[in-house]
Amino acid sequence: MNFQLNLMEDKVEFFEATNLQSLQKKIEGQIDENRVIMLGVHSVSHQMHVTENGQPFFTAVVHFKKK
Repeated sequence: MNFQLNLMEDKVEFFEATNLQSLQKKIEGQIDENRVIMLGVHSVSHQMHVTENGQPFFTAVVHFKKK
């Protein structure tokens, strides 16, 4: 029996929230989970959009790479 383990080298995840605090919590939680599989944050990109009713909407893209 042949057992082969392939490690993930890159991973991109998308996040959205209605306030910065909850967006930050989501990202920090995923950073901890990805640390377990030996992925660290390579880059973060974020944007803010105002909806039709004037509420802010935040999005972020986090690129994780193998350490």
